[in-house]
Amino acid sequence: MNISTILIFLSLLGISAYYAGLKKSITLRKKSFLHSTPIYHGALLAVNSSLTSILFLIIWIILEKTFLLELSSFRNYLFTISIIIFLLTAFVTFIKIKHNFKARDHLEKIIEYFLLCCSSIAILITIGIFLSVIFESSRFFESISITEFLFGTHWSPQIPIREDQVGSSGAFGAIPLFTGTFLIAFIAMCVAGPIGLMSAIYLSEYASKKNRAIIKPITEILAGIPTVVYGFFAVVVVAPFVRDTGEYLGLDIASESALAAGLVMGIMIIPFVSSISDDVINAVPQNLKNGSLGIGATKSETILKVIVPAALPGIIGGLLLAVSRAIGETMIVVMAAGMSANLTANPFEAVTTVTVQIVVLLVGDQEFDSPKTLAAFALGLVLFFVTLILNYMALYVVRKYREQYE
Repeated sequence: MNISTILIFLSLLGISAYYAGLKKSITLRKKSFLHSTPIYHGALLAVNSSLTSILFLIIWIILEKTFLLELSSFRNYLFTISIIIFLLTAFVTFIKIKHNFKARDHLEKIIEYFLLCCSSIAILITIGIFLSVIFESSRFFESISITEFLFGTHWSPQIPIREDQVGSSGAFGAIPLFTGTFLIAFIAMCVAGPIGLMSAIYLSEYASKKNRAIIKPITEILAGIPTVVYGFFAVVVVAPFVRDTGEYLGLDIASESALAAGLVMGIMIIPFVSSISDDVINAVPQNLKNGSLGIGATKSETILKVIVPAALPGIIGGLLLAVSRAIGETMIVVMAAGMSANLTANPFEAVTTVTVQIVVLLVGDQEFDSPKTLAAFALGLVLFFVTLILNYMALYVVRKYREQYE
């Protein structure tokens, strides 16, 4: 019997255990005072029994993968054993249900441990990802100098297959990738920063409740649109518009440009900036606003000289987090900016970013024994540290400069 069938059966038993515990506790409550309400007794009975059986299944699966030959012949008994464990646990818990039994405290403790396990899993996954990237990056730096990688100005990760093959230099200077990444992120923030902040000020200070209830959800729809849709929008609408506008003004703009990708990426990030700024502005105490208006300041002066300065640390933190979001974007850049590793600060030319090159290097059947493939992990490591630094800066600014209001 497969695991999914066992889990379904255990779920049905868990529901039955819940109602059994609920019924017994209700009966006890009719006779005398209960420490915990009946719902806690039923929930504890179901949770205890189900968790014990599920833990057994997890241990069994781990041991089965480790000692496959020894445990495979016992697989037919898995269902029976798990049901027996469930029933034994349910019986022991059922007996404990009495007037003074602290079912609520036990259930809260189980929930606390469960949440702790979830938090630990998230931390362990992060550590695992970081260690795997570190390991593969160290293999890359055994072949390529870290100085060449961080400060080289030519990116051409193609490695010659034969000794007499030409045209594949295998250069791993990542400066063009960093330049393209920050150029597109800068253009995106030039769009998302002002528009998002102004939107937040309008929604929090000027818009009526009716208008806010309409405008805010519509604005946040932008955050739910898949990035591939933004990419198509950039290719079909924005890039041709930018190119045609450039031709009209006498400018030479490539069909794939950093400007087109940055504009669309900025549109995508607007809800992110707007939502964070709106929350921060609404957190400013009302008495500060009332005090400013009370001494004769206009609403605009209050926003400019009281609300925005008070909310500025949170706004800056939100902008730095938005920069992290822009740096990690891939699909829009692939479709609108191209994949040319050009070392340029000209937004009218085609560029590429770190995330795009990671995708390019890992597409297809790759062997993890060449610098070309391992370069993706080195790029990922740099991106990890850049994102970490930006997030740390955001938290530092918020904690250091925010006002503490009573």
